[in-house]
Amino acid sequence: MNSSSEDKAKGTAKQAIGAVKEKTGKVIGNPDLQDRGTADKVEGKVQQKVGDVKKVFGK
Repeated sequence: MNSSSEDKAKGTAKQAIGAVKEKTGKVIGNPDLQDRGTADKVEGKVQQKVGDVKKVFGK
């Protein structure tokens, strides 16, 4: 797997994990877990964009 595809896959996984944490935190009333989930989702989106940039530049 090339670097750009790997970043995109990891970003997608991190977004999914973040969504689960966010919803779990909301359901159980744990704002810290909910915030960590939101942060993971954002990190995942950024990592996907890094993969897009690498693809454009052929890395």
